[in-house]
Amino acid sequence: MTNELKIERVFAADPETVFAFVTTTEHLLKWWGPEGVNIKDHALDLSVPGAWWSTMVNADGNTFKVSGEVTRTEPPKSVEFTWAWHDDKDVRGHESNVRFDIESNSGGGARFVLTQSGLSDEESRLNHNEGWTSSLRKLERLAG
Repeated sequence: MTNELKIERVFAADPETVFAFVTTTEHLLKWWGPEGVNIKDHALDLSVPGAWWSTMVNADGNTFKVSGEVTRTEPPKSVEFTWAWHDDKDVRGHESNVRFDIESNSGGGARFVLTQSGLSDEESRLNHNEGWTSSLRKLERLAG
């Protein structure tokens, strides 16, 4: 069974601005990762095809590394990338796919849809939903 996660948000900002916020390093570093988590190290640029990774640190000092490859960009409409967590020996685990879709809405802002497909199980889907929802709250504060 394929587990898929879909989260939708509406932003006051136009699609070009939202695309910049969800793909470029300077903006990603402001919202990437759940609330209370900081980015320790990274190669985080989703605006161009190629490898990316980030290491997050929570309030207890625990680190979490995730990596993937940007497989497709279509500014300002969408970006797709692979996603996999690393274990404590830095071995990459199960890979899923993430897609950000952005379109204009009638109010002059943008409709943003995050889809993560190929998650390993329902527990993984629920955990990713919690993490993305927290991260997107930070993005909402930035992009309205």
